[in-house]
Parts: sequence; structure tokens; C-alpha cells
Amino acid sequence: MEENSTQKHTNNHAIICPLHLQGHINPFTKLSLNLASKGVTVTFLIFEHVQQEITKASGCNSNNPFEALSQGSNLVGDIRYRVISDGLPLDYDRSGRLMEYLHWFMVGGLYDQVENAIGNIVLESRPKVNVLIFDTFYPWASKLAKRFGLRCASFWTEPATVFSLYYHVHLLRQHGHFDCPDNRKDPIDYIPGVNSIEPKDLISYLQDKDTSTNMHKLLFQAFQDVRLVDYVLCNTVQELEPHTISTLQTLLPFYPIGPILLSGPTKTRIPTSLWAESDCSEWLQSKSPGSVLYVSFGSLANFSKNDVMEIAYGLRDSHVDFIWVLRPRTVLDETSDVLPLGFEDEVRGRGTILPWTDQIMVLSHPATGGFLTHCGWNSILESIWYEVPMLCFPVFTDQITNRKLVVDDWNIGVNLCKESTIQRVEIAAQIKSFMNQKPREELKKNIRVKRNMLQNALEADGSSQKYVNKFIEELSK
Repeated sequence: MEENSTQKHTNNHAIICPLHLQGHINPFTKLSLNLASKGVTVTFLIFEHVQQEITKASGCNSNNPFEALSQGSNLVGDIRYRVISDGLPLDYDRSGRLMEYLHWFMVGGLYDQVENAIGNIVLESRPKVNVLIFDTFYPWASKLAKRFGLRCASFWTEPATVFSLYYHVHLLRQHGHFDCPDNRKDPIDYIPGVNSIEPKDLISYLQDKDTSTNMHKLLFQAFQDVRLVDYVLCNTVQELEPHTISTLQTLLPFYPIGPILLSGPTKTRIPTSLWAESDCSEWLQSKSPGSVLYVSFGSLANFSKNDVMEIAYGLRDSHVDFIWVLRPRTVLDETSDVLPLGFEDEVRGRGTILPWTDQIMVLSHPATGGFLTHCGWNSILESIWYEVPMLCFPVFTDQITNRKLVVDDWNIGVNLCKESTIQRVEIAAQIKSFMNQKPREELKKNIRVKRNMLQNALEADGSSQKYVNKFIEELSK
């Protein structure tokens, strides 16, 4: 992807702060590179516990990992790297004690920690800071910007369709489709800019019966706060979700600037992975083109041990070559091996199981013919970019709505299972059918159309480049 760096702005300085999750760190990193290539000074905030995990995974102990790129021609600009504490001990289990941590996130000491860090940066930095770019899930970003007299941009790392559903949650309440004793089950056809959608295709948090959890409170607060920001940047493309985006743009300054992808040779990449990456390139090289199914359920989703067992048996009985990324803590209560006894011996040669790997490398490899995915938005964009059809198995949050876009609206993927309970026989049959060359031809034909949309958006005169330039011009006024 070529960066358009013909127009330089030297008086803008953005403080950028991602959520501490892998699927947010990656696009925020690339956004920083994009803005820096156009002359925006960037101060990238990373929490100490996240930096510790990245350092452990990569072995890179740089005070500023962006500096590695500045030695070549990939980065023209100024990116500063600031490691800050979230106010909790490094060994605090943020995932295992999620609801407790969310309270700290919303009304505890996290705001104070970030406020102090930004105060110091604002005081000492030149050029002067003029904008905060915070993850939309921070429920106090606009308050923080107002505190220091800065403009505020909210960066939404999921599709515009999901943003619109959250933004209009009050309409779901009013019409009885959410947060009611007996939610309606008929199609939802009143959300501005969103085509008719079944309740079963809503984000998981908008299907929950209990809406009093800290997660729900966070979501509700975040989407109240987003109404107060100056700009919303979104990791999508105008042509990919045209009706939704044009409708949102009548409500707030909504800039689709995607796809935000981490790409390029490994040696020039910024270390962002929270887990050490296993290299499977040699194994892939031994396989014929389009023969391998890549299986990964992302950085956050959790399964029961039984589900993992059924997936394993389904992969075994499909007789398809596969790479399966089985992330640590995929099963939260794992006390023993989560795979069937003898499974790795049974699939040796045609299947390899890794704790984590470089997804870009796998998807871009000619041997990879399909992606069994949880439908995380980053994974979907990467699949489109590398023209790999998807076999969809969403687990929770936006993945459920993303599946609808992939399968029902765009026809670039198919469902793994019809029911929520998964069984090895159905998994094996679906994988066999999906990896047959003929069914994938139609999917690949459709995915090329979407891929061209992404490519065109990133050209110098493309929609996403225009929105990035417009955002920078707005900051310069």
C-alpha cells in the first residue's frame, strides 16, 4: 500500500491511545504510520503491561519500536512512544478479572493515570499537541480532550454497521428489540442506514438479557461520549458500506479511512504481537496452491473444552490440510490438554497446531485456500485483501454482525454451522465442501470485487485517502 505523502503538515501533533487488546493495537499502529507519513507528529501511548507482553513475545526491548522503520524508507515522520502505567500491578490478571478491571477502566484510576501522562506530554511537547485520537471504547475521551483544550477523534476499529447499531441502541430499546423483559424476534428495519437485520445477527451484547454488567455500562457510556467528539475515524471503506456510512455522515463527522492493515515484510514490521509467533512458512511451502485451510479464532474468543474437541475431530475427519492457531487460554479453565489424545499424531503431515503465528504471512501464502475464522473485523479485511474466502464461525461481540456482512450481504464466505452447538460430523462435512475448488470459485469472484474496493480506496485519489487528507486539513485549520 503506497502512502500519499505529497502534502506535509508539520504543526499537527496527535496523541494516540489504543485499547489494550491485540485487535485494537494493530490498526492503531498502522494509523500512526499513516498519519506520520503525512507529516503529523504522533505520540503513541502504550500501557506498561501491554509493552511487557510485546517485549516478551518479540524479544525486542526498544524504547521506541517505530525507530526500526525510520532506518529505511518506509516511514517519513515523527512517532514518539510513551509507555505509561494503568495504575495496577503488572501481574494483575486483567483478562481473568475482566468485570473488575472494567470498573477500573470506567470510574476507577485509569482516567487519572492517562490524564497525568497527557498533561506531561502537552506541557513538554513541540509541536504542540492539538488532537487526541482515542479508541471509541474509552468512555471519557471527550472529557479528557476538553480538560486540555484539545480536539478529539474517536477511532472505531469495527465496521460502520456495528457502529450504527450501537449508536442507535435507544431505538432498539424503544421498539422492544433490546433490554426488554421479552425482546421482539421480528426483523429490525428502523436503524438509519442499516438494512433489515434479524435479532440473531445483532452484536452479542445487544442480544444479552442481563444488561447491567460492567461491559454493557462501558458500551453505553462510550456511545454517549462519542456524540461529543469532533471526528470519528473508522476502519472501513466508503464503497464497502456506502448506505450506512452516508447516513452516519448526516449525524456526525464520520471518516471511513480503511482498510488499516499491517502489511509488508516481517523485517520492517513494528512488533505488536502479544504472543510469540511460530514460523510455519516452510510447512506451507511444502503444500500445493490453495490446499490449506487456515484456522484461527483471533486473540480474544474463548471456547469450552468440548467445542475445541469437536473442532479437532472435524478437522481430522475432513482430511484437509490445515494450520490451526490454538492460542493460550483459548479454553479459560484448561487444566489439561485441550486436544483429543493422540490428535497431533493422527494429523501429522497434513495438519500443524501453533500457539500463534503471523496471520498476514499465512493469508498471503499461495498454499492458503481458505480461512476458518471467528469473523473479527481485522481478519475479514485481511481475508479480503489477500482474496481468501472465509468459513465463518463467530463467537461473540461484533463477530456475529460481521458474519452477516460476509455471508449474507457480500457472499464472500459461508457458515461453518447452522446451529450454535457444533458437532464434528457437520464441521468435517462443511470443511470438505468449502475446500472443494468449485464452491470457492464464486466466493473468490465476489471477494475480488471487494478487494478492488479496498485497493481503490487507498489510491492517491481514493475515498479513504481523501478522508485522511480531509481529517489532517481540519486539524490544520
